[in-house]
Amino acid sequence: MIHSTTTRIGLVTLLLWLTTAATWAQNITVTGRVLDAAGQSQPGVTVLEQGTSNGTSTDGDGRFSLSNVPGTATLVFSAVGSLTQTVPLNGRSSLEIRLAANQTELNEVVVTGSRATEGRSNILTTSPVDVISAREIKAYAQTDVTQILTYIAPSFQSTRQTVTDGTDFVDPATLRGLGPDQVLVLVNGKRRHTSALVNINGTPGRGSVGTDMNVIPPAAIKRIEVLRDGAAAQYGSDAIAGVINIQLKDDTTGVSVSSTTGQTTKSDGQLFQADANLGFGLGHRGFVDVSGQFSNRSYVDRSGLDTAPLIYLGTTSGNYPAGLTDAQKLDLKTRDNALVAQNGFNRRDIRVGSADTRTYGSFVNAAYTLAPSIGLEAYFSGGLTRRTGSSGALYRLPTQVTQTDASIYPNGFLPFINSTVNDGSAIVGLRGKVFGFAADLSNTYGRNALKYNITNTLNASLPAGTSPTSFYAGQLAFQQNTTNLGFTRKFIEVGPLATLNVAFGGEFRVDNFQINAGDEGSYILGPRLVNGNPAAAGSQGFAGYRPSDALNQSRNNVSGYLDLESDLTDKLLVDVAGRAERYSDFGSNVSGKVAARYSILDGLALRGALSNGFRAPSLQQRYFTNSSTQFTSGELREVLTTNNDDAITKAFGIGSLKQEKSTNYSLGLTARLFKTITLTVDAYQIDIRDRIVLSSQFSRNNAAVAAILAANPRPGQNPVQGVQFFANAVNTRTQGIDIVANERLTLGPDSRLTLTAAANFNETTVRSFNSSSTIDNNPSLQNTLFDRAQRARLENGQPRSKINLSADYGYKIFGVNLRTVRFGEVQTKDADPTRSFIDQTFSAKWVTDLTLSAQVIKNIGLSVGVNNLFNVYPDRLYQDPNNNEQSLTYSTLDATNRGRFPYGSNQFGFNGAFYFGRVNFTL
Repeated sequence: MIHSTTTRIGLVTLLLWLTTAATWAQNITVTGRVLDAAGQSQPGVTVLEQGTSNGTSTDGDGRFSLSNVPGTATLVFSAVGSLTQTVPLNGRSSLEIRLAANQTELNEVVVTGSRATEGRSNILTTSPVDVISAREIKAYAQTDVTQILTYIAPSFQSTRQTVTDGTDFVDPATLRGLGPDQVLVLVNGKRRHTSALVNINGTPGRGSVGTDMNVIPPAAIKRIEVLRDGAAAQYGSDAIAGVINIQLKDDTTGVSVSSTTGQTTKSDGQLFQADANLGFGLGHRGFVDVSGQFSNRSYVDRSGLDTAPLIYLGTTSGNYPAGLTDAQKLDLKTRDNALVAQNGFNRRDIRVGSADTRTYGSFVNAAYTLAPSIGLEAYFSGGLTRRTGSSGALYRLPTQVTQTDASIYPNGFLPFINSTVNDGSAIVGLRGKVFGFAADLSNTYGRNALKYNITNTLNASLPAGTSPTSFYAGQLAFQQNTTNLGFTRKFIEVGPLATLNVAFGGEFRVDNFQINAGDEGSYILGPRLVNGNPAAAGSQGFAGYRPSDALNQSRNNVSGYLDLESDLTDKLLVDVAGRAERYSDFGSNVSGKVAARYSILDGLALRGALSNGFRAPSLQQRYFTNSSTQFTSGELREVLTTNNDDAITKAFGIGSLKQEKSTNYSLGLTARLFKTITLTVDAYQIDIRDRIVLSSQFSRNNAAVAAILAANPRPGQNPVQGVQFFANAVNTRTQGIDIVANERLTLGPDSRLTLTAAANFNETTVRSFNSSSTIDNNPSLQNTLFDRAQRARLENGQPRSKINLSADYGYKIFGVNLRTVRFGEVQTKDADPTRSFIDQTFSAKWVTDLTLSAQVIKNIGLSVGVNNLFNVYPDRLYQDPNNNEQSLTYSTLDATNRGRFPYGSNQFGFNGAFYFGRVNFTL
C-alpha cells in the first residue's frame, strides 16, 4: 500500500510553501493570436517567456494562452520560416502578433535534458533531443503512441506482438536497441508509472517491465521530446537509454474533433477512432485542456492452415504414431480426413496478428493562478484509460486428451485471453518563485492494472463434462506515488562565469506491486485422470494466478540531485549533474553526468557527454511468479517462472536482484547549413553491467533440474516441464550513431516543403556472463542460464538500423505527407543448437506511408491515405518443405508451429497495407 508518510510529507511541505507565498511576484495569463505576414492564422508558433522555460505554442487557429507570466515580462514568438519577435507585455494580457517571413529559424525550443531556466533549440543542447509536434502525430493513421513514435523516431522501436499472453495488449517499446525498462517516460516532466505486466514470453524486451504509453490519447499530446542520452543523474532510475517526455496540451482554445476509420486490404484490422480536445481559459488566470479518445480496432489474422497430418487420430502434436509403415500412415490419414470432413474442422485454427482492442481514454491538463497578488499557481494533470482486448492462445487438438474434454469440445478448441487494462494517473502541484528561485512542488500518483478473463476454455482436470468454459484468471496491479520538490535559478556574472544555472531538489517515491489470485477453477488441479495420468490443471490458454502466487509488496526510495549549467564562454556550454538515491529493498546508488557543447564556428558545434547511470530492479522482476504454457523449440511446455526469493531459484545459486549499472559516452556534431538545413550526428556507447534478464528455460529432462523441482514440489499443481527466473546475468555493450537532417523551405507565399532524413545504426553485444557456482560447477547446466535464443533476441532481435525519409508539402488548402521507413534486418536463433538450421536472418524492408489532405472550409479538414502503400510483409518464417497436411514424413523441425505462424512480429508487423480516411473539425 502507499504509505500515509507520503501524504504527511506533502502536507508539511505545502504549509512551508504557503508561508513563503508573500515573497512571490504578481503574475497574469496572456492570451492572443499569431498571424503570418499575409494575415493568415499561424499554428505551431513557439511562445516563450524570455529568460525562462515557461512556454507554449499556438493552436490550429493561431491562438495561444500562457499562464503565470509577470506583467513586466517579454514574450518571444518563433516559428519555422518566420522572423523571431520579442514583445514586451507592459501589463497587457491580450496580444495579436504578425510574424514576418524568414527562413533562418528552424528549431523548436526543448526543455527535456536540462533544468535550465531557459529553453534551448534542439541543436543548441548538450545532448540530442527529438521534438515531435502534434501536427506530426496526426499526419498519418497510426493512433497509438508507440506506433507513432516507431515511424517518426528512428531510435525508437515497437511492434505489436501476437499469441504472447498479456504482451498482446501492452506493446514492448525500446530506445537505441536497449530494453523497454531502460528508457524513462515522463509526462509534463514528471515520472510516469510503469505497466503492471512483466514480459515473460519470447518477445523483444523479454523479462522487462515497460511503460504503457498507449494509454495516453494522442489528442491530449502537445508534443513529445525524446532525449537520446543517458540521464539517470538528472531523472533517476531507468534513464539508461534516454528519456521520453510527453508534454500535454496547454494552449488550445475552442473545440477540435477528429475521426479516423480504415481497414487492411484483407478486410480485417478495421479501425474506428474518434478523439476530441477542448481548451478554455479561466478568467485570464489559468486554463483547462480536456482531451478524450475512443478507439475500436478489430483483430488481424495472418495465420496459415494447420499442416498437422492428423487432427483426430494422431499424437498430441498431430503427427503419426511411431513405428508405422507408409501404408499404415496412409490408412490412418484417410480415416482422419473423413473425420475432418464429417466434423467440418477448420484448419485455420488460431489467430496470428494484432488483437481485438477497444480503448476509452481521457486526460485533463490545467493550471490556475490562486492569488495574482502573490503569484501562486496551482497545476493539475491526470487521466483515466480503460482498454479491453481479446486474443487467441494456441489451439487444443482433440488428440491432446490431457488438455481437453471431448464431452465439451469434441473438435478441440481455441482459448481466448481477454484482458482489461485500467490505468489512472494524477499530477498535482504548486509552482512559483521563492527567494529568487523558480520552485516546483508536486505529487504524482499512477496505477496500472491488468485483469485476465479466459473464455472458450476449460479446466481439463475437473470431472468430465463439469468444467466451466470461462474463468477469471486474476489481476496484476502496479502503483506508484512520487513527491518531488525542485528549485531552479539562473545567476548572472558569478565570478568568472557569465551565467550559472543552479537546480537542486529531492524526491520521495513509493512503489507497490500486487498479484491477485483468480477463480479457484482457473488454477486448481482436479481429480480427473486420463490414461492413469492427471489431466492438465487450470484454465487452458492462461492458467489463473494461484493463492501461492498472490502478493502485495512495496518499497520506497529517497533521492536528491544537483544540476549546474553554465555558459563558461560565448562558445562553451557545460552541464554537470549528480544524483544520490537509496532504495529500501536493495541499497544506494550515486550517479553523475558531465556534458558540454562547444561552438567551433557560427552554425557548427561539437557536443558530448559522459555519465554513469543505473536501473533499479522492478518490483515485478523481484516478486513475479506463475506457471504458463509456452511454445519452445517446436513443443508446448508448462513453464514455471519463479522469483528470486523462491527456494527453486536459490537452489540454482541465484541471489537477490541488484541494480543494473551503466556507463554512457556520447559525442556529436550539430550544424546549420545554408540557413534552411539543420544536421545533427551523435555517436554513443552504452556499457551495462549486471543487466537483468529472464533466464532461459531449465528443462526437467535434465537430471539436476528434475532433482531441484522434485525437492521443491508445487502442491495441487501439474509437474512443470521447465523453470525460469530473473538474474543479473549479462554484461552488454551497445554502440551506435544517430543522424538527423531537416530542411524547411518556403517555396512561395502559398507553398511550403519540409524534408527530413533521419537514421539510427546500433549494435548490442553480450560481453560476458554472470553465473553462479552451482550452475558453473554442473556441466549439464552450463550454457542454459542465457542460451543462444535469448542471446540472439538481445543482440539481434530488433533492427540494428532504421532510416526514415519524409517529405511534407503544403499548397494553399492542400497537403501531401509522404514517408518511407527502412527497418533493418533482424535475426532469430533456436535455443537448441541441434536445430540451428532453422536460425533465420530477416532482410531489411522499406515501408511507405502516404496521406493527402485538404482544408475544405475553415472548420473542416479531410484526409485520406494508406499506411504500407506497397503492401510489404516481412520475410516468412522457415517451414520444412516436406511439411504439409498430406505428408507421410512430417517433421516438427520448422519455425512455423505446423504452418500456422507464417510471420514473426520482429520488425514492423505483418498487417500489410491499411487504407484510411479522416475528418477534422474545429470550432
